[in-house]
Amino acid sequence: MIQTLITSKTRVKLLLKFFLNSDTKSYLRNLESEFGESTNAIRLELNKFEEAGMLQSEFEGNKKLYKANTNHPLFKDINNIIFKYVGLDWIVEHIVSKLGYLEKVYLSGSFAKGIDSDQIDLVILGKVDEYYLEDLCKKVGNKINRKIKYTIVEKLSIKEGIYLLLWSKENKKKLSQN
Repeated sequence: MIQTLITSKTRVKLLLKFFLNSDTKSYLRNLESEFGESTNAIRLELNKFEEAGMLQSEFEGNKKLYKANTNHPLFKDINNIIFKYVGLDWIVEHIVSKLGYLEKVYLSGSFAKGIDSDQIDLVILGKVDEYYLEDLCKKVGNKINRKIKYTIVEKLSIKEGIYLLLWSKENKKKLSQN
């Protein structure tokens, strides 16, 4: 879907990387190894985003770190587009909203790192009917063309990895759009 509007694969990867999880910071060489693309192609796109004010950069030693400019007027709109491209809106509307006694739902795995994947990993904090959840995940997964895997926990102990808060009982909505 988004590839029709944005023909540059590198640009789509950068949008996912920085606008799905706005806390993500990365530098050119890291993006090169992650994307498997030339530094020149990535640098050109990073420069365009930075010139447009959509990305901010800072130096850490001799490395130039990039991150999303959450104050940019289009940040929330781009975040929403990426959210829908991944299918997270369907997960919130058709899975999370129907489960009942949830406290929080986190996105983990590749997408929490801003990397496109055919699988969405969720960590669900709360008590749920696992058979019903499995059925909902299959239906929504078919609709968004991605496999949805989940882990149900009663208490989240963040060890290694990145967890992106997707939904919270307090806000009863997705939280990626701060």
